[in-house]
Amino acid sequence: MRPKRESEQPQRELFQVELEQMIDMHHPLVGLGKCMDWASFEEALGATYHPTQGAPGVSTRLMVALHYLKYQHDLSDENVVLHWVENPYWQQFSGERYFQHRVPVDASSMTRWRQRLGEAGAEQMLRATIVAGIEMGAIRPAQLKRINVDTTVQTKAIRYPTDARLYHRCRERLVKMARREGLVTSA
Repeated sequence: MRPKRESEQPQRELFQVELEQMIDMHHPLVGLGKCMDWASFEEALGATYHPTQGAPGVSTRLMVALHYLKYQHDLSDENVVLHWVENPYWQQFSGERYFQHRVPVDASSMTRWRQRLGEAGAEQMLRATIVAGIEMGAIRPAQLKRINVDTTVQTKAIRYPTDARLYHRCRERLVKMARREGLVTSA
């Protein structure tokens, strides 16, 4: 089911501290949060939610923000969720109004959300990052004409010496060489 939308003017909480009172509003993450077009994520990724079945989904902004923070700080799903609880800037970036003391989602839901997201959703996130970077002046369009791609993180077809298939190929070659040299194998 689609996430529930918060009202534009929600009622203030009496016993909770607003994040805007706790943090420096000139922090780079706050600026990035303001530059991001969060509504475009709702439109583009809203199709991944079923309109009527299931429990209400987690906020799209929260999930996108958690994934940005995960990749920015090179964290696992579990660690990004645990760090989110401790960091008011991360909470503000993900759209929270009040400081939260509990994890927002189970780490496994990030994996399932990523699978539903697909390649098109990942491209949407990358596109929004680039647009926000240009708007903030962090990158210039001329810097995007040439991109270096690091392939060291791609899986490689490496066989290790402990690989049984390698042992089998080695045995086959030894038998072939032995026959060529005239050695007779006994049965």
